[in-house]
Amino acid sequence: MEALPLEVLALLVAVAALAGFIDAIAGGGGLLALPALLWAGLPPVQALATNKLQGSFGTFAASWNFVRRGEIALKPLRIPMLMTFIGSASGTLAVQQLGSDLLGQLVPLLLIAFALYFLFSPRIGDSDAQQRIGYGLFGLGVGFGVGFYDGFFGPGTGSFFAIAFVLLLGYNLRRATAGTKVLNFTSNIASLIFFALAGHVVWQVGLAMGAAQMAGAWLGSQMVMRHGTRLIRPLLVLVSLAISLRLLLVD
Repeated sequence: MEALPLEVLALLVAVAALAGFIDAIAGGGGLLALPALLWAGLPPVQALATNKLQGSFGTFAASWNFVRRGEIALKPLRIPMLMTFIGSASGTLAVQQLGSDLLGQLVPLLLIAFALYFLFSPRIGDSDAQQRIGYGLFGLGVGFGVGFYDGFFGPGTGSFFAIAFVLLLGYNLRRATAGTKVLNFTSNIASLIFFALAGHVVWQVGLAMGAAQMAGAWLGSQMVMRHGTRLIRPLLVLVSLAISLRLLLVD
C-alpha cells in the first residue's frame, strides 16, 4: 500500500501508546488500535496483521517488566506458553477458511458475565487463592483454547486469560495480569509469524506503532505493580463491557 500521510501516522502512533497503556493493565488495546488502522485505510487482513505486530511490542514490554520485577515466573508457564503458541497458530490458519459470525454473537455475552464476576466476586483481590488444576492441564485447556480464539477472532483475549488465571490457578489479580501478558505475547507472536509469511503485515506502520506501544505498555505495567487490584479491577470491568458493546453494535 502507499505510504500514509505523516499526520495519519502520527495519530496511529498516539493511539498505539494509549492502547499499550490500557492493554498492559486490563487488555483490550486492540479495541483502540485495530479501528484506528482500519480508519487509516488499511484493508481488514492487513489491519489485523499489522495490529498483531504492534501489539507484540506492547505485550513484550509489559511481560519483560513483570518478569524483571519478579511478578511472574516463566518456568511454570512453559507448557501454557507452548500450547498458546500452537493454539494461536491454528486459529490464524483456521480463520482464513472459516467465518467467525457465531463467535461475534457469543463472545459479548461471555464478556458481560466476566465483567460482573470481576466486579462482584470476593475471589478477586491482592491475595492468591487455592490452585484448582496443574499447569499442564491449564496449558492444554486454556492455553490452546484461548490461543486458538485469539488467532481466530481476538476481542477479549486478555479477559479470558485473566479470569482463567484467577479461577483455575488461584492467582491474585496482579499476578493474573502479568501471566496474561506473557501468554498474550506468545499468542501475538504466533499469529504474527503466519500473517508475515502470507505477506499481510504493513511493516513501516506496525513498527512505528510498536515503539509507541512499548512505551505505553511499560508505563501501564508500572501502574499495575504500584496500584494492584484497585486499578486493574475497574479497568477490567470497563474494557470487558466496552468490547461487548462494540461487538453487539457492529454492523
